[in-house]
Amino acid sequence: MANVKKSPWMMHYDGSSCNGCDIEVLACLTPLYDVERFGVINTGNPKHADILLITGSVNTQNEPVVKQIYEQMCNPKVVVAIGICACNGGVFKDCYNIKGGIDTTIPVDIYVPGCAARPEAIIDGVAKAVELLQKKSDALKEGKADEA
Repeated sequence: MANVKKSPWMMHYDGSSCNGCDIEVLACLTPLYDVERFGVINTGNPKHADILLITGSVNTQNEPVVKQIYEQMCNPKVVVAIGICACNGGVFKDCYNIKGGIDTTIPVDIYVPGCAARPEAIIDGVAKAVELLQKKSDALKEGKADEA
């Protein structure tokens, strides 16, 4: 990650979850884990975000919101599914209104399983997202947009 050219901004969105993974994502921002040491900056605006962290599954009510957030992000962008609910629907996957994991609605680049996902795993996922974002950015600059 030494060749990262800019500080990527990340946005966190909570789908339909129990908030266990949300608490762990917030723990990553505390001085104990300090995910910002990797150069990422937390934002609340999808138009500024390069990395989208999503916790919880997709349901019938939040599906258009997830799509809208993803579409508002500029390219290149990376999506990280945090927790088993975001990966495949988790314990809620058989509920009547759950559509499944995030990848049923938008493309997901990195999966971080766990219930709740540990802060160390989330930080590993963010570090991988930063590297992937750099690769996508380099590919766009070289005109290889299909690889991004």
